[in-house]
Parts: sequence; structure tokens; C-alpha cells
Amino acid sequence: MNAIIRKIVTVLEETQMEMGRQVSPPTRRAAAIAVIENPFAGKYVEDLSPLVAIGEELGELLSKRAVAALGIDGAKVQSYGKAAAVGENGELEHAAAILHPKMGAPVRKVLGKGAALIPSSKKRSGPGTTLDIPLGHKDAAFVRSHFDGMEVQINDAPRANEIMVAVAVTDSGRPLPRVGGLTVAEIKGEDGLR
Repeated sequence: MNAIIRKIVTVLEETQMEMGRQVSPPTRRAAAIAVIENPFAGKYVEDLSPLVAIGEELGELLSKRAVAALGIDGAKVQSYGKAAAVGENGELEHAAAILHPKMGAPVRKVLGKGAALIPSSKKRSGPGTTLDIPLGHKDAAFVRSHFDGMEVQINDAPRANEIMVAVAVTDSGRPLPRVGGLTVAEIKGEDGLR
């Protein structure tokens, strides 16, 4: 592994009740977050390919851990998302290098599919920052019941020379969705939209 990992945190959230109504089955989402050393902290570097390679490695590692936290087969995952926060000595392009060029393929491999773009967010911040990981259905971006997000936080990350990287997955959409739109049963999964 090219990434120098200080810690990995896995979070599982299960919603059983919403607005006094039972959610059955409960909605569950999980995130795996790695805190890594930023090899380019404090300096401008034209070639960010080492971070692209780290993104590819973390895509597999983090998606496997998040799926394991849900306790289901990767093919049963319904939504996904990714996010990164660079410490103060990093730049947003460092997060982009990890998240965009090559992270998606290994995530999709773990899940067995994923026709839709993987929603993402990035920011620069300090220890204790909150990552809001956007979520969307893995095979059809227009499934409104799966427009969601997961908030995660690590109290001591990212430090100035670190990057916090997360992958989140779900076994369902939001609890008690009712704003219409394309349903899971109507997904064709061919173009990533419908």
C-alpha cells in the first residue's frame, strides 16, 4: 500500500424510528474513513499521480470495510458516496486526485456494479471537521429516495499534513421516503441515470 495510514474508523448507522414511525426494515448506512499522510502537504507539485494511486488503493480497502460493516454482500448495496478533507497544509486538488481519477473502479468492483457517478465532496479543514458524504443510488442517479448523505467525524483528523478519506454505502434509501420520482423497482441501470 502506498498510503501511510494513521488510522481507519468504521461507522455503522441504523435508523429504526423516524418521526415516531417505525422504519421496517431499518435503514442502514456505513462509512469507512482512513486518515492518511499527505505526501504533498506544504508544497506545490505538478504530478499528483501518487495520490491517484492512493485513491485506487483506498477505494478497494474502504468500500470492503464499509460493506463488511453493513454485513451484506457488496451486490446488495444500494447507495454510495465518497468524500475527503485535506488538512491546512494541503490543497483541494490533493483531495480531487484521491477521489476522482481511479477511486471509483475498485469501489464498483467491490459492489459488483455501479452505473451512476459516485457523489463526492471535498474540503480543507482541521481536526474534528465533519465530512458530509453525499449519497446516491449506485445504478440510477434519478432515484430520489436515495438522495441522502452521511455525516462522519474523527476528533483528531485531519491534522495539518493529513487527508481524511471516506467511502459510504447503504442498504436502502432514506427512512420513509415520499417525494416521488423513479423507484428502485423501475431502475434499468443502463446509463447511470434511470
